[in-house]
Amino acid sequence: MATVYRFEDLEIWKKSKEFDKNLYHSIKDIDLIQKDFRFKSQILAASGSVMDNIAEGFEKDNNKEFIAFLLIYKGSAGEVRSQIHRAIHREYISQELGTDLINNITLISQSIASFINYLKTTEIKGLKHK
Repeated sequence: MATVYRFEDLEIWKKSKEFDKNLYHSIKDIDLIQKDFRFKSQILAASGSVMDNIAEGFEKDNNKEFIAFLLIYKGSAGEVRSQIHRAIHREYISQELGTDLINNITLISQSIASFINYLKTTEIKGLKHK
């Protein structure tokens, strides 16, 4: 794996950013979601938290803390999945849209799990330790 000096260059961050954008555009015009302010706020906050935890953990500049933030990220991804299920159950979104969103966030979550495994096994422990 090439050395990455900015979180913006991490593929997992790019995918999370794209997911956040897609989620926002998927729900922004749905009246039922717009009227459920708490739900809308919660799902968008959790989605944003996914990419933010990657950035915050990366800036800690050591693998142990980075992994801790990536695990928080995985928790936020799980929260987003749960909220998408709730949106389907409440008939805010279609089953088809919900399945597509769930599949996308699940793939990102699987990528993060692989990245965590890489960080646990690499000899490089952060830029400070190179």
